[in-house]
Amino acid sequence: MSNRPRLRVEGRSFRDPQNREVFLRGINVAGDAKYPQEQGHHSQAPEKFFKGEDVSFVGRPFPLEEADIHFSRLRNWGYNTIRYIFTWEAIEHSGPGVYDEEWLDFTIDVLRIAKKYQFYIFMDPHQDVWSRLSGGSGAPTWTLYAAGLNPRSFKATQASLLQHTCDNPADFPKMLWCTNYTRLACQTMFTLFWAGRDFAPNAIIDGMNIQDYLQSHFIAACKYLAQKIHKAGDLENDVVIGWESLNEPHRGLVGIQDISKIPKEQHLQLGTSPTAFQGMLIGSGRPCRVATWSFKCFGPRQIGDELIDPNSESVWLPSGYDEGRYPWRRDPRWRLGECLWAQHGVWDPCKNILLRKDYFSKDPLSGEKLNYERFTNSYFLSHYRSYKEAIRGVSKDAIMFCQPPVMEIPPKLEGSADDEPNMVHAVHFYDGLTLLTKRWNRFYNLDIIGLLRGIHRMPIFALKFGETSIRNSLRDQLRFLREESLRFMGNHPVVFTEIGIPYDLDKKSAYKSGDYTSQIKAMDANHFALEGSASNGFTLWAYVAQNDHERGDQWNGEDLSIYSRDDLELPSKAISPTAAEKPLGNLVEEENMRVDSPSCIGTFASQGVPYQGLSYRNTSFQRRGHRAAEAYVRPSPIRVHGKLESHSFDLKNCTFTMSLQAKKTDAHSPSEIYLPDFHFPPTDTIVSVSDGSWEMTERVYEKVKLQCLRWWHTEGWVEIKVKGVKFKARKSGIDCFESRKRQNL
Repeated sequence: MSNRPRLRVEGRSFRDPQNREVFLRGINVAGDAKYPQEQGHHSQAPEKFFKGEDVSFVGRPFPLEEADIHFSRLRNWGYNTIRYIFTWEAIEHSGPGVYDEEWLDFTIDVLRIAKKYQFYIFMDPHQDVWSRLSGGSGAPTWTLYAAGLNPRSFKATQASLLQHTCDNPADFPKMLWCTNYTRLACQTMFTLFWAGRDFAPNAIIDGMNIQDYLQSHFIAACKYLAQKIHKAGDLENDVVIGWESLNEPHRGLVGIQDISKIPKEQHLQLGTSPTAFQGMLIGSGRPCRVATWSFKCFGPRQIGDELIDPNSESVWLPSGYDEGRYPWRRDPRWRLGECLWAQHGVWDPCKNILLRKDYFSKDPLSGEKLNYERFTNSYFLSHYRSYKEAIRGVSKDAIMFCQPPVMEIPPKLEGSADDEPNMVHAVHFYDGLTLLTKRWNRFYNLDIIGLLRGIHRMPIFALKFGETSIRNSLRDQLRFLREESLRFMGNHPVVFTEIGIPYDLDKKSAYKSGDYTSQIKAMDANHFALEGSASNGFTLWAYVAQNDHERGDQWNGEDLSIYSRDDLELPSKAISPTAAEKPLGNLVEEENMRVDSPSCIGTFASQGVPYQGLSYRNTSFQRRGHRAAEAYVRPSPIRVHGKLESHSFDLKNCTFTMSLQAKKTDAHSPSEIYLPDFHFPPTDTIVSVSDGSWEMTERVYEKVKLQCLRWWHTEGWVEIKVKGVKFKARKSGIDCFESRKRQNL
């Protein structure tokens, strides 16, 4: 086991053992890990779906025999970092304290294969709207039963809306699953997880409050996986460099001031939209008329109302329910067959009236008003400390990726005991308008961060018109989040651990025509924003090994994977208009950027041997259908001596620029830049540096060869500019679906 971590945190940057700053260019691997083998697709029988104990996640994120294919593909696309997705359910699905040793051993084997490609990996305990049985992924089925809920009644009561149980799964509305965060099942589970002691003191199971029961099992399961990685002996600090906290934590009901109203901060409304109290009524079998919403050009709009009548079906387990299937003992004060919140005096189930609309609005002990900011600085942080202590008890050098609630103000850590040096702020950001409408709108967009933070007095002031303004707005929003992190979290790196685009834009027209222009523009805008954000890296959402054109990511109608089995592979090289006619040779040098800079030397060489580049494949179909790779296979810094000040890639003009406040390099550890030969073929690439000398070479990861520029420079402000080959957008249009026959998978 390595005693010296391959990556460490130093202030607001990552550093390697040679003290070079490292930029994390990463990807989420893989979306397939959200669901178990043979139970992910919505067409399976509901009866099988509800048997959450009898599942296996062995083979997720992909089969072991295919791991080399997927990891080499991602390395070939220039990624150096993986956010490794796993779920609590994968570890502890069979029951409390029962761990799936086969899956744990399988995960160690997958990580060992990833090690061959020298990825930096941090582990992500992933969840969406609590669990698969409440419409997302994450927690085991038994957690719902522990809370007294009956998942089989979620459909009738709309406590959660599931693609698996809707009448026509193929027509499950896009992004409807997100609304489950504000429906009864998910609201209840997260309230109990974070604040059961305060708001459900009678919910006692095995002698402890449901909050402690759920949190202790979640933390113990993650710790057990950390112990497995530690005992492996060759993974900790070498390939697994850190752990992220619970993905996209949601407050549940904590801090809602009036549960008879929709909170003003509840920005996403789609389909039926019951208030929290209406959800409790419907969950107890009472019919209720609720508002219905649709997403219009400028956001959600109420379009009418709808009667939800569960026909007396209750979401709560009946009083005679046999709990012998699980090894717990429920306190007699916690009565099955009755709404848990009614048992705590929130509403009267006999008269169907609300008694305490502000029940969740204040800390019951201090009386302090609760809001999202207060939730983050109390309930969330308390859990994060326990989680961190458990992981660090196993892996003392683990980098902790702290992920507070998404799009909310981060916790105030600067100068506190929680402001410890080996921490990263993990942030999520999506272009909401593109995500919800599934259309790249080059005419207008919204500054959503400006709206959330009160920068704009009225929504109309948040509108951005024109593609340039939209791109700049996305960049400025990410930069705002980075600067906000410095103010609240302290002097730590920021990594955008989720950001991405839907590929099924414009009603999936690209899958028929092969024209990915909209996807290229949307993805390029996101990367432009990342490069301008001054962050320390990103992990794009996502890579999904099972993605296809018909069902996308195989999960809730999403289709964000950069890879699809129904698209052709990215060609190994871009072919410039003149490449086939030119002999390979040295790069051409431009004049120096600065008049007063010293002369600069450049060469295409590797260990004294002239660099010839990889072989070309000049085929007529090589740029067809490869899923907008022009935009995400792009140059980036790998590691640099000094402080990285800026870097950007102009896709339109195929020009990469980078500047840094440099420290002098030595002969063996220059600054390094990944230059994909897709954009920068050897014969048509021009390099300009303000100082020093450079060479183009190859870095070899297992059998993957990446084109890399190595740069030796002196101390001070230095700049580099690299011009590649501009391509005109072309349509592909043939045999997209037939391409699977030509795939390795």
